[in-house]
Amino acid sequence: MTTSQVSQLGYVGLEVSDLAAWEDFATRILGLEVVPTDLQGTVFLRMDENHHRIALREGPADDVSHVGWEVPDEDVLRTLAVRLEAQGLDVHPGTTAEARERRVDGLVKLRDPDGLDTEIYYGPLVEPDRPFCSPRPISRFVAGDLGLGHCVLNVADYEASMQFYRDGLGLLISDFIDIDMGDGSTVTAAFLHCGPRHHSVALVEVPSPKRMHHVMFEVADVDDVGVAHDLCVDNQIPITMGMGRHPNDRMTSFYAESPSGFQVEYGYGGRLIDDDDWQVQTYDRTSIWGHRAPG
Repeated sequence: MTTSQVSQLGYVGLEVSDLAAWEDFATRILGLEVVPTDLQGTVFLRMDENHHRIALREGPADDVSHVGWEVPDEDVLRTLAVRLEAQGLDVHPGTTAEARERRVDGLVKLRDPDGLDTEIYYGPLVEPDRPFCSPRPISRFVAGDLGLGHCVLNVADYEASMQFYRDGLGLLISDFIDIDMGDGSTVTAAFLHCGPRHHSVALVEVPSPKRMHHVMFEVADVDDVGVAHDLCVDNQIPITMGMGRHPNDRMTSFYAESPSGFQVEYGYGGRLIDDDDWQVQTYDRTSIWGHRAPG
């Protein structure tokens, strides 16, 4: 990894219309740990030693509200800020209060080509003396230095988004999938990484009322995936795509509908990338097997 790129997808903020439903879904189904709310009423969700990985704030959007990308230190933060400003983006320092709210030492703020609030930060609050404690039996989440997981974003301008995430934030291309849209057309999804995790973000240009297509959480045992799948079935939580395996990141997973309407992928066994010998490839399908819609 170079010194002029982000190092992981650190946190995601969600604006949700039903905080109680989300807290129940996140804890009882996904197995995330709730951290006490702040004075603004934010519900923080924890999955490793970091103070939080997900922040829930009440509001009507039911969509992603902000995304935080981690860098190793303040020098890298400055380097990225200068490069992004050179691309014509409006980059401004986060205030002391904003850094405190995010539980980081420092950050800058800007917006991606779709207007998504994007934050680049360093110095996250970690609590190794307070081990992650899931509210239900679970092995562990695969996070730490690999980051939260990944997000797949619906974008309005594929090329502009690629310029921002690849050339601005410094993510590297993992691979592409040409997706059959079912009407004789195809759309290309680009998968990008900033560390060993196969991808931290994927971009696809499709019309959608939401920016977030899905957010992915990875667990360390395939049985955790099966249990979560059964919990969705038992609690009438819609499964949008059943168990399956992707050809590019090799993740075995299923997709459920979150209380906000976008999807959550819950998976095991994601592929890791070594940039010294990685070769970019293109695939013509999203799954090796499975991931079929119910019914």
